[in-house]
Amino acid sequence: MTGFTGHIPGSREYRRLLAGLFFAGIATFAQLYSPQAVLPLLASEFEVSPATAALAVSAATLGLAVAVIPWSILADRIGRVQAMTIGIVAATALGLAAPLSADVITLLVLRLAEGAALGAVPALALAYLSEEVDPRHAAAAAGSYIAGTTLGGLSGRLVSGPIADLAQWRTGLWAAAILCALSAVAFLLLVPRARGFTPVVRGGARITTRLAVNLRTPAQLALYAQGFLLMGAFVAMYNYLGFHLTHPPFSLPGWIVTSLFVAYLAGTVSSPWAGALASRHGRLPVLLASIAAMAVGTVLMLAPFVLIILAGLLVMTAGFFGAHAVASGWAPASARPDTRAQASSLYYLGYYGGSSLFGWSLGYVFDAGGWGVFLGAVVAMCGGAAAVAVGALRTH
Repeated sequence: MTGFTGHIPGSREYRRLLAGLFFAGIATFAQLYSPQAVLPLLASEFEVSPATAALAVSAATLGLAVAVIPWSILADRIGRVQAMTIGIVAATALGLAAPLSADVITLLVLRLAEGAALGAVPALALAYLSEEVDPRHAAAAAGSYIAGTTLGGLSGRLVSGPIADLAQWRTGLWAAAILCALSAVAFLLLVPRARGFTPVVRGGARITTRLAVNLRTPAQLALYAQGFLLMGAFVAMYNYLGFHLTHPPFSLPGWIVTSLFVAYLAGTVSSPWAGALASRHGRLPVLLASIAAMAVGTVLMLAPFVLIILAGLLVMTAGFFGAHAVASGWAPASARPDTRAQASSLYYLGYYGGSSLFGWSLGYVFDAGGWGVFLGAVVAMCGGAAAVAVGALRTH
């Protein structure tokens, strides 16, 4: 609509937009990560290794990574809200079907399809936000959205884990899927209609051209690398921490290990804080500080004491979500206006590609080298992300 410059904080539409995306985040990320809390149970029931059990998470994130570009193409034609609606509804149906799996292969196939459907929200939410929010407040709004995704990831784990301990992993996943269905309804009721979206018409830049514009931009590539490396490290940590703590010398019961997922609340706090700091002091310093916090928290988890491990997990989680809030909002904000959906999709392609690759492959590092070598690999990935950021983002 001509003259529309974006919703501003305090307006009714701004509040509805953030609330709608908050529930979209729960509907998406509770489903995506609910199996993470029951991975030891999956490994036991299907008699598979930790790395194979972790494929229940990696299959979904792989499906999501593959689907983000197609979702951006569809959304350029039918609209961001309409595409997100289709994805959330389809994912909810698949999430209810996945616990019916009789074997691990069936489960992985359903999780792959579920992840592809879930890709609509992370692929499009920040592009939608960047078009609908006043540019001066976009970084802070992105931080608020990421905070909602942390609660989504946390709620899925905290629902599935304890219920699985009381009943079985199937019941735990069903409970998480029901939560997601309710959140999807809230999203549909709250999210405001788009006013800043312009459909791609015949004669506009083709999708390959819009993708190429971003892939030829060093700063964009550096931001995609942040998602690839940092998300890979983060998901691997949460995948294998449960195995570390349920084995000697800790031998903790499953319900205690599941309760450690409350560390996600650190990300709920750090995401909007990082977004606000980035608006005031610049994105790069906040990004680097967040990566440093990830590395420090990871080193703390080398300690043989559960309380210190928990403290390290809190610091690592806060750092990750701070970095993600900055990088994920930076990608579409710095892209050419007609390529924002593709910039956001490419960021999430790297983000979930890293989750799928490292969430699975670092399991072999954990098996072969032990916890200390695994933590060393995570710190090295943080160092690589920081080096790329310093090299490519200093002037942006």
